[in-house]
Amino acid sequence: MKKCAWALSSPSEEHYHDHEWGVPVHDDRLLFEFLILEGAQAGLSWSTILNKREGYRLAFDNFDAETVAGYDDKKINELLANPAIVRNKLKVNAAVINAQAYLKVRQDLGSFDNYIWQFVEGKPLHNTWKSHADIPASTPTSEQMSKDLKKRGFKFVGSTICYAFMQATGMVNDHTIDCYRHTEIKKLS
Repeated sequence: MKKCAWALSSPSEEHYHDHEWGVPVHDDRLLFEFLILEGAQAGLSWSTILNKREGYRLAFDNFDAETVAGYDDKKINELLANPAIVRNKLKVNAAVINAQAYLKVRQDLGSFDNYIWQFVEGKPLHNTWKSHADIPASTPTSEQMSKDLKKRGFKFVGSTICYAFMQATGMVNDHTIDCYRHTEIKKLS
């Protein structure tokens, strides 16, 4: 079966491609996880983050936003000494800030899912890219999402990060049209 070219770079990327990338996510906890992981990826490869994903889940209390929002300086220093995650102070601090902003969105709007999916009117966008080179790094929609998240206090949510988040959580189907997952993902919505 034909797959997106990037999926063949490593076993972890192929597994992620085959089972997660582009699958619509409506679970608030998993949406929060992807928001933190996509921010952690800034300047790094997705492969690096995938290889540290279990470390992140352990270090960040399985991405329980209520717990992460309450992290103090002691916990942040523990995280900065943890080789199982990306030890970048700005990114670790952003995770705590984002947990607080995420909880505020949930409080104000009922769920993060309702909030984040509004940017695609609640339905995945299905693109028809012929090659990986055709896929943009960001779009007007990801720019709009980025601006709104920043306005709400989120960090590490630039337009490119937001577009990667949209791809990861199935808000957009960017599997190339010759990839077997393109049709499978389309059927999910």
